[in-house]
Amino acid sequence: MTPAPLAARLREPSGPLFFPVTAYGPGGSLDPDVYRTHVRQGVEAGAAAVFACCGTGEFHALLPEEFEACVRVAVEAAGGRVPVVAGAGYGTALAVRYARLAADAGADGLLAMPPYLVHAGQEGLLRHYREIAAATALPVIVYQRDNAVFTPRTVVELARTDGITGLKDGLGDLGLMQRIVSAVRTGVPGDFLYFNGLPTAEQTQLAYHALGVTLYSSAVFCFAPEIALAYHRALTAGDRAALRRLLDGFYHPFVELRSQGHGYAVSLVKAGVRLRGLDVGEVRPPLHEPAEEHVRQLAQLIERGHALLEEDA
Repeated sequence: MTPAPLAARLREPSGPLFFPVTAYGPGGSLDPDVYRTHVRQGVEAGAAAVFACCGTGEFHALLPEEFEACVRVAVEAAGGRVPVVAGAGYGTALAVRYARLAADAGADGLLAMPPYLVHAGQEGLLRHYREIAAATALPVIVYQRDNAVFTPRTVVELARTDGITGLKDGLGDLGLMQRIVSAVRTGVPGDFLYFNGLPTAEQTQLAYHALGVTLYSSAVFCFAPEIALAYHRALTAGDRAALRRLLDGFYHPFVELRSQGHGYAVSLVKAGVRLRGLDVGEVRPPLHEPAEEHVRQLAQLIERGHALLEEDA
């Protein structure tokens, strides 16, 4: 797939972006059948795209052969109904390897995550992402967060690079994002995609939406797609009353619960999927499972979220 078709498919999102968890069996090995079910259920529930083997999918914990197998299963489960974007990361050589594995597995695009450990300058970051983009024909979305933070000028250069089609922001500096959007809009012809990639992005999406950022990742969609879709519908319709009810009654308490443990942005989400009846296994080290009390609170919160939907109905 060339950058234009992926951008066209994502430009007007029909629902949240789905970042599935990776399923493991009782012994901790990959469980492709459960993973296939998880992805298929998300697509059928109304996801606009599948982002396989990214942060929520424990990219950091996957062997290359497991990564390729997961991407291949996600592509099969999506069946062309929505695009499948795969993660790629670590140093440049490994990121290129993962990019090629994703292409071989049939992915429609790449989410290029920050390089491993190093704090590189803008020139080095630009070279890193350009090499990833040149490695395959897959369109690349660059993930800004942690040790990969860009100046507006660098994002303009990224947007001018063949194969780079968007920027996902996990930093949360709205002033910087406004400068980036303005610089690219005035410096590069054509459309460039922007994504809100903050944890529980629904909490901040109203602010991003004001900048013209309509795409966002939804971890909640993994375990409560009905709630995530209700939020997306309210956002699209500009229903501020419904948004306030969901933010105050569900998303804010969920963020508070998520903040109770390191790594809960993944492990608590995975616990939520298990609560819905799909045994996707536990997280791999160095992540750890959430406390039983926190899982109990999550179950209560999911019930509260569904009760809010019934009130709106």
